[in-house]
Amino acid sequence: MTPPPSAGHRRTGGDALPERPVISTPPRLHGAGFRRAERERLARQPGLGLAGLLLVVPVAALFAFGAGGAADSVTLFGPLITFALPAVAMVAFWWQDWPGSRLRPGWSGLTDTLFIAATAVLLAMAGQVFIGRLDFDGIFDPTPGPGHAALYPASLPLAGGAFVAMLQLTLVCERRPLRRLPPIWAGIAALVVSWGAGIVLYAVAVDFRAPPGSGLTSASGPVPGAELGAVLVLFGAWQVWLFVVWRGWPFSESGRSRLRIVSANVVVVGGALLTYVLIHGPGGVSPAVVNAGAGCFVAAGLTVGMLFEGVFRSRLGPGPERLATLAATAVLATALYAALTAYADTLDWTRPTSQEWVGHTALNAIGLSIILHVAVGRRWPFGDNTAPSNGAE
Repeated sequence: MTPPPSAGHRRTGGDALPERPVISTPPRLHGAGFRRAERERLARQPGLGLAGLLLVVPVAALFAFGAGGAADSVTLFGPLITFALPAVAMVAFWWQDWPGSRLRPGWSGLTDTLFIAATAVLLAMAGQVFIGRLDFDGIFDPTPGPGHAALYPASLPLAGGAFVAMLQLTLVCERRPLRRLPPIWAGIAALVVSWGAGIVLYAVAVDFRAPPGSGLTSASGPVPGAELGAVLVLFGAWQVWLFVVWRGWPFSESGRSRLRIVSANVVVVGGALLTYVLIHGPGGVSPAVVNAGAGCFVAAGLTVGMLFEGVFRSRLGPGPERLATLAATAVLATALYAALTAYADTLDWTRPTSQEWVGHTALNAIGLSIILHVAVGRRWPFGDNTAPSNGAE
């Protein structure tokens, strides 16, 4: 088994990938240097997480309001961030923050963020061509008007499907079978495979009626785009629960890779689908509310499991710690949903709706801000930027 990086060694894109992602590798399989650095980092919680909020909150507010208001921010940033997320996963979990890893802390995170932003624009352009035609107003104007191929909301199932596939390949499948490739090529291959999965899902499943003259192409699948989007966010919620909040437990305890991967895929896929069937069917919850609620769970899970990682781990045993992290995630998700909904209900909405803004703010604004700070920026300027974090490789 390829050992994880030792403390003080900042890996570059040329180093081999470990057998498992660091975040879901049991502590006993880590080297002594990694465990020592982790203990030192966990001892700094919750102060380390509270300091991170000084960066996370302003960036999240920018994504929630920065396009000229709440509604315009959903229609402009929502698609662009969703297209960016597979690139974020590629840089953080496959490239170990390369190319920024070659630079000093601070410049490293900024370089990676600029690379991710440029990649997001290119992916958005490619996605726009797939669902219709290239139209820069439809990408960069939150209200492009009639006759323009607007990304929102038509492209969200495509972009969301690619990101869910990327996380499934990265965390649930432990980067197999691509991890044996050199990391740069493995990350590119993962991005291509995930996009292929997103394209197939869109082509097979999405039901979309393009507005006349918009330049978009109608799709005649069995599932409305809003419903598919809600299911995809539930996939993300299960992935975050099991592989960020619980760091791969219980699957990570098995020494047999095939058993870990098959059982994890069954639970994540089955759990997400069953959750949607129960709350949308007998529960009668609309896709927009499912999207918002699951998005708040994802944001809460990233906050507890990534931003404040170890706040319970260094103080409780494994069993109580898992219960505490799940309970904290559920309480924070409920509070976040209630607060965002209460605020959104004070505004006037036509398109998008208040619940769509809640989902965007939780999933895209807060979620991306946490990932950029912890997994890409390595908690700069508050953390040890040479030591690996359980929030990333």
